[in-house]
Amino acid sequence: MSSHAHRRAPWQRPAALALCALLAAGTVVPPPAEAWEARTQRLITRRAMETLPYPLRAYFENNRAAITQLAADTSQWGAENARAENGFIRLDHYGRYPFGELPRDYNAALRKLGRRRVLEQGTLPWQIGATSLKLEEAFRHQEWDKAKLYAAMVAHYVIEAHDPFNTTVNFNGELSGQLGVDSRYSRSLVERYQPFFIIRPGGAFKIDDPTAYGFGMVIEAHTWLDNILLADAQARAGKVDYNDEYYDAFYENAGPILVRQLTSASQNLGAYWYSAWVNAGSPDLPGE
Repeated sequence: MSSHAHRRAPWQRPAALALCALLAAGTVVPPPAEAWEARTQRLITRRAMETLPYPLRAYFENNRAAITQLAADTSQWGAENARAENGFIRLDHYGRYPFGELPRDYNAALRKLGRRRVLEQGTLPWQIGATSLKLEEAFRHQEWDKAKLYAAMVAHYVIEAHDPFNTTVNFNGELSGQLGVDSRYSRSLVERYQPFFIIRPGGAFKIDDPTAYGFGMVIEAHTWLDNILLADAQARAGKVDYNDEYYDAFYENAGPILVRQLTSASQNLGAYWYSAWVNAGSPDLPGE
């Protein structure tokens, strides 16, 4: 994802603030099942801390328990923060790659598509941008409790952005006749094969436009969808159930994608945290 790191599109604060207000307004969207389980959220949040330079890394490590727990448990965020539409975006609802029908600017998307349609199809990349701005402001004003909460929220959303099934109308495989493939990919493979994962993210880097980069993450995740569906279909062929033989075959072809996405999520999450701190003026951190 490093190719997205230096995009110079302007960071639209009014758009981000408009999204924050909209999400607080109470519009209800039927919630899909969360993609990654709590164990995966905690794993990637911890790995992301390893990408940070000091003294920022020390701050996150000193607050490791609180941030990882908040990232994994959205019920602790408060109802105004934990909204279903924030955790996905159905890119293929807007046509084919690269989804030119969908404006990347949030206000432009509302004007073109309407509020209801935008919310129904998910707001994940915009939510990443809006929450990144909140984290930046918390750092700037040295509001450390808020900083921990927003760091955890950014973690949750960035990790969700790396699950291909959070980017498609075929979010549970039903449309391709592969019901439950999302859970087999994002949950069962992790449960069965996590001890074999090698996750070694590179160092955190500066993101110029958090929303544009968020779109880059979800679009890249979406490009892996067909490969995962094919791996599932091939692993299932000739088998009567989802047994060990199926999972071994599925992991052989989909496992490298899974590990790649988790590694990318770790580095990108560190980059969001680092960018918010730098944009806030790299303030002194508690415990230094």
